[in-house]
Parts: sequence; structure tokens; C-alpha cells
Amino acid sequence: MMRTTHGPMLSLLVAIATWVSAATPAASQGDPTAVSLVIRAGTVVTMDADRHVLSPGAVAIGGGEIRAVGTPETLAARFPTTFVLDVGSDLLLPGLINTHGHVPMVLYRGLADDLALMDWLERFIFPAEARTVTAEFVRAGTRLGVLEMIRSGTTTFSDMYYFEEESAIVTKEAGLRAVLGQSVIQFPVADAPTPADALVRAEAFIRDWRGDPLITPAVAPHSMYTLDAATLTAARDLARRHDVPVMIHLAETQAEVALSRQRHGASPTQYLNTLEFLGPNVLAAHAVWLDDDDVAILAARGVAVSHNPESNMKLASGIAPVPKLRAAGVVVGLGTDGAASNNDLDMFDAMRQAALLHKVASGDPRTLPAGEALAMATIEGARALGMEARVGSIEVGKQADLISVGIDDARHTPMYDPVSHLVYVTHGTDVRTTIVAGRVLMLDRRVQTLDEEAVRAEGRRWAARVRDAVR
Repeated sequence: MMRTTHGPMLSLLVAIATWVSAATPAASQGDPTAVSLVIRAGTVVTMDADRHVLSPGAVAIGGGEIRAVGTPETLAARFPTTFVLDVGSDLLLPGLINTHGHVPMVLYRGLADDLALMDWLERFIFPAEARTVTAEFVRAGTRLGVLEMIRSGTTTFSDMYYFEEESAIVTKEAGLRAVLGQSVIQFPVADAPTPADALVRAEAFIRDWRGDPLITPAVAPHSMYTLDAATLTAARDLARRHDVPVMIHLAETQAEVALSRQRHGASPTQYLNTLEFLGPNVLAAHAVWLDDDDVAILAARGVAVSHNPESNMKLASGIAPVPKLRAAGVVVGLGTDGAASNNDLDMFDAMRQAALLHKVASGDPRTLPAGEALAMATIEGARALGMEARVGSIEVGKQADLISVGIDDARHTPMYDPVSHLVYVTHGTDVRTTIVAGRVLMLDRRVQTLDEEAVRAEGRRWAARVRDAVR
């Protein structure tokens, strides 16, 4: 058994990351049960159905999949000649799943703060996008966003934006997993002068990326208030024709609900239901302003929800009725929203804020306990994206999407409950290792698949262009 650990042998670790990344997929070509890597950790938080926690624990990987989970001794006996990566006292857990965002908008981070949603959009974001969004902008923004996510432990994300084919290329090169939705909106945008053009682009994107192991193409009609009924129906039909997900903003603000009642005599949820838009392939972002009838509709139609607590608080949009949704059987994942309204892509922050927000909103400290907040960022996020059979927990047969979290500093001392620490203590900067489909993307805080300084420099160059465009 060959073994290495986190620590001073950084050059060796980088070589190991390269070796593992190359060897793992090939290992299963002749033998689908072959194991090329065993990871040992101080604690393994599986997020399986029984929420098993192993201290210490180990995970065997082969062909990009999890082949075995158990104690270090058990896996050492089963795979005595397999390479071992020992992450010491780190917590090993499933990679985090960000169910809603607009990743290229990291280039607008901090452009406009402390505003209500429509003011923020109409005065700053829509004008900035009209003057700066290009395919090159999307490539640069996606590179910066995926770098941030790799470094903070997100292994799967959902995105709604323009030029999604560019996001797909960058995301795949960096090694992350994503559900990418080509946006459809009523007014002219950078990649489509009309909604019909956007739908054509969406269909081409679906055809080009269908079946990719990392990229799931989707359709992303922006919202019921920025699209007419014909376009919403066309987007629905396109998604159903190709059996792909639909992502839409829903009931994010009171103003949206008021507008919907004025135009249609119904709430946004009820209006979409009359169009037969809603179904189990739909992911609704935000879902803040829902009444009991709305919740019942979402549950009956099998719609999943992405809860974005930080963005909703920062824009003063409101507090989504997450406990009520979950009690009704609606699957709820967590999202950061775009970094222009958050202002980061750190899912550990999203977990902590969700858990705290719903305690104070309900007046009950038992609301959304740590284990449920962690579930929303892992297995429930996977369910929201229709990917629970592949990711979201550490179980045999699932993709080897894993992260390790260092716990050796003062903030993590002492540690009585690892799940509590992951939600209430950990920050994205505590992540030390990020692995997707068995490929090591970051090891000992060194990203392997992107040139970090080049990505940051590119982001700074774009910031200068954005600043000039919005003066």
C-alpha cells in the first residue's frame, strides 16, 4: 500500500493529484470494480439515508465512482496494494451542491449594493449586462466563479445565464459538474435578440451537450414577469421534448406577486400552473412569497425549490417558507444566487444563514437543525436537480464527488459534533481537497485544473471594463 498525507510534501501531492486524475477513469476500463485510490480521513460524513458518520473513515474510488466506504482497517484489508491519500484529521463529506446562481455575474460583484431587487436590476444590472456581456465575458466570469467554487467545496452547481455553451466548456475543463440553463427573456440580450432566438439557442445547446458526464443542459425561462405566456409555454415544451430540466425564478418579491395578480388575477405559482408549466422537471428559484395554495400546487406538481437565503436577505426580498415547503413534501435545495447579489459563492455561508434565518423567523431554535441544513446543501440539493442517484452522498455506486475540510485551527477546537461544525463553524476557506468524479481538482488548497493567478488577473481586467461601461 502506497500512502501519502497532507503536509509538507506539497510537490509530491501535486504529482499525486495528477496521477490520480489520470489513473482513476482508466482503472475501470478492464475491471468495472477496480479501485485506484483510497482516501482516509479523521471523519467521514456520508449523508446517506441513515446519516452514517465514520470516525475514522475511508472511501475507495475507481472509475470515477465510490467503490467502498468503511473503516480504514477494513478498506486496507480489501485493497492492500491501492494508493492511499490520507487527509489526516480532515472531515470528508460529499461535495456541496449549489442549486441556483448566475456564475458569470461574479464580474459584477459589489457593483451595486443595498438596493431592492427591481431597483438593482433595472438601474444597474440590466444596463451593465447590455454593455458588457459577450461570450468572452461569460468565459472569464465562469472561470472566476468555478475557481471560487472549487476552493470553497462546491462540486455541482446550477446556472442560468447567457452564452451557456461557453460556461459549459469552461466548467468541463475545470472539472466541475453543472446543470446549465440557457436563459430566455423577453427583451433583447447579448446572445439573443428575441425570445424565439433564445429558444433556438437553448435547443442547440441541449443537442450539443446531451449525455455529457459532467454537464446537464437545461432551459431557463427567466420568470413569469419577464416572459409572455407563449414563450413560457414554448420553453416548457422544449424541455419536455428533450427531457431536460427547467429553471425559473418564482415569487421572489412582493412586487412580482402584485404584478401577477394585476395582470393575471393569480399568484405567480397559480399562473404558471394554469399554463401547465409546472412539473417534476422544474426547479423554482427563491419561492419567497407563497401562500398555502401555492405550496400545495408545488407539492402536487413535484416542483423543487432552490432556497437562496443570503441573496433574499441582502435584497430584502423576504424569507421563503422553507419549513412549510419541506413539511408539504417539496424538495428544497440551497443556492447562493449570483455573486452580484450575495456577494460570494460559499455554500458553507448559505448553510449557516439558512439555519439561523429560519430559527429567528419561526421563533423556534429547533427549526432547520444543522443536519437538515447540511442535507439541503448535499443530498437534498441533488434531489432538487434530479441527480440524487449520482451525487449528494457518499455511497457505493455514486460519483466520487468529495471534499475534505480542515479542522486544525482554533475555530474548530474543540469539536464534539462534526455536522454542527460543518454548518455553524466552517467557511469555504477551510476546504482543503476537492474531487469530482474521482478527479482531484484541489489538493492541500492548490487548485490543479486552473491557473489561479491568471484567472484572477482576467477578472481584474474585466472589472475595469465594467466600471467604464456603467459610468
